[in-house]
Amino acid sequence: MRITARFADDIAIVSLSGKFLAGSDGPYLRQKVKDLIDAGTSKLIIDFSDVPYIDSTGLGFLAGARVTSQNAGTRMVLANLNAHVRKILDEVKFSQLFVIAPDEAAAMVKVNETDPLAPDAPSDAAKRPRGKKRSLNPTDS
Repeated sequence: MRITARFADDIAIVSLSGKFLAGSDGPYLRQKVKDLIDAGTSKLIIDFSDVPYIDSTGLGFLAGARVTSQNAGTRMVLANLNAHVRKILDEVKFSQLFVIAPDEAAAMVKVNETDPLAPDAPSDAAKRPRGKKRSLNPTDS
């Protein structure tokens, strides 16, 4: 696996290339993310556009990177997941733990949001019709 990091304004973009398999990739990538966060990065995009496959090592990295970024207050977004990688994340219920964007442009918007884990659509509670407001004072009716 090849790992490169670049910056777009105040956003660190870590691009991955190759199969994310057992070996030294996980610890190296985990250290790269930790180094970026230690250097003050508060917005991080992990770009999976050139990752055709991920195994348990990659999933372990993602779990560790999520904890590291969350503890540091860093916003992290995963971008460009292909159908196979997304399916694996869905199967192990990781998709609900991460902000996932279809491409880098969408990831840049998401990482700049105040709460990137907020759903794109209004919640069910927000969609529910509200009843007539009632006054606490019985003489106001």
